[in-house]
Amino acid sequence: METKPTEIGSSKMFGGHNKRYKHFSPTLGCSMTFHIYFPPSSSPSHKFPILYWLSGLTCTDENFIIKSGAQRAASAEGVALIAPDTSPRGLNVEGEADSWDFGVGAGFYLNATQQKWKNWRMYDYVVKELPKLLNENFPQLDTSKASISGHSMGGHGALTIYLKNLDKYKSASAFAPIANPINCPWGQKAFTNYLGNDKAAWEEYDATCLIKKFHNVSATILIDQGEDDKFLHDQLLAHKFEEACRSVNVPLLLRLQPGYDHSYFFISTFIDDHIRHHAQALKL
Repeated sequence: METKPTEIGSSKMFGGHNKRYKHFSPTLGCSMTFHIYFPPSSSPSHKFPILYWLSGLTCTDENFIIKSGAQRAASAEGVALIAPDTSPRGLNVEGEADSWDFGVGAGFYLNATQQKWKNWRMYDYVVKELPKLLNENFPQLDTSKASISGHSMGGHGALTIYLKNLDKYKSASAFAPIANPINCPWGQKAFTNYLGNDKAAWEEYDATCLIKKFHNVSATILIDQGEDDKFLHDQLLAHKFEEACRSVNVPLLLRLQPGYDHSYFFISTFIDDHIRHHAQALKL
């Protein structure tokens, strides 16, 4: 199986290039795609810091690249964008595509412990396999200077991965993250299926629980949340994460945005602030 990435698409944008790649993932046991946005460069030896973007439920590696408009600020700031897919695909596990909020397109950025879902190891894919792959195949990327962001399920992924790997990422941000999944229907459904009934295992993938353990956070965490987001009060629970941050003095900037919903219209409105937030941390 070809583990080296093969380029399968390229589009010029704001002087740089969106490039899509395919490779076989030993971690997930299937072929995976991911996008990189390379900003324009005046020197072949220049290395770009990177920002990982983790997408939400039902998304692929394409949604952020096509809809967010993040490339304009990334080009101006000289930050490469890395957008992986949201789950393994093509494994034909029974029930993997029965519902939109579990299985395919819904990996929740965890390592499943239940045998049926053993290939769902998106945590290891994002934290271990993908950075190694980038480091070995793209000399123009500086994988030692990385930050992480995401939306909804991907916001949950960005926050939990950041808190558990404070040595690997310079900063974290999120749009409308699933901030306390052990207490919301999306999280309870995913965690029961992927992790079984051990609630202690659930807490290992819940940012609101993790912040109490991993609170040596130096860079301010930036979260934007639309006030008209229909998922805010039963699924996302931003206030729970805010309370947890306050209790351990973790620097959090939670911006409640009046009138905004859960969509990419919301993301594209505020993405430039997030790119600049990370660029500042990456250049220190």
